[in-house]
Amino acid sequence: MKTALFVLLDQYADWEGAYLLSLLNQREDWQIKTASNLPKVESIGGLQTVIDLNFSKIDQVYDLLVLIGGNSWNIHSKELYQIIQNQMTRGLPVAAICGAVDYLAQHGFLEGYKHTGNARFLWHDFPNYQTPDNFYERQAVSDRNLVTANGTASLEFTEYALQLTSDSLIQAKKEVDLYRLGYYGYRDKYGNPFTQ
Repeated sequence: MKTALFVLLDQYADWEGAYLLSLLNQREDWQIKTASNLPKVESIGGLQTVIDLNFSKIDQVYDLLVLIGGNSWNIHSKELYQIIQNQMTRGLPVAAICGAVDYLAQHGFLEGYKHTGNARFLWHDFPNYQTPDNFYERQAVSDRNLVTANGTASLEFTEYALQLTSDSLIQAKKEVDLYRLGYYGYRDKYGNPFTQ
């Protein structure tokens, strides 16, 4: 069984991970776990989420580490830093969106990677962000084991993150196209998704 660990801080952006959560949770070979510095967090949309794992209890790496954005990524947590560092130094999949990408930039995790985020100018005071030439003005960017996306890119984020799970480009695009194109557009392109 593969595990995707979703990091959800208080005031997390619930829409950013919704598609990815749903698609992975419907797979028989994947399970979802949540992690935070608090036992319960509330999303920007008001969802109360009971967390599976406190950062201090995490001593392993995961098949996919997902960092969901929101309003609390100015966090100072040695445990969170260590979780991300363990994943990144081993070249294991990390997908970050919105404020979580700001955190990666601030702590030097984007160095050597092509990436995107909400806006490059937000990082000009980050001493650990040294490669602004690697910033691409795109909704989402995938480079090796890292996916980055801005806060309006939940579909692109999902598609690229699914590719990190060993889905082919075609398979990931097809899964996300149901939401991107809507039922009728998807049916016209691929056939009825509910009778296949």
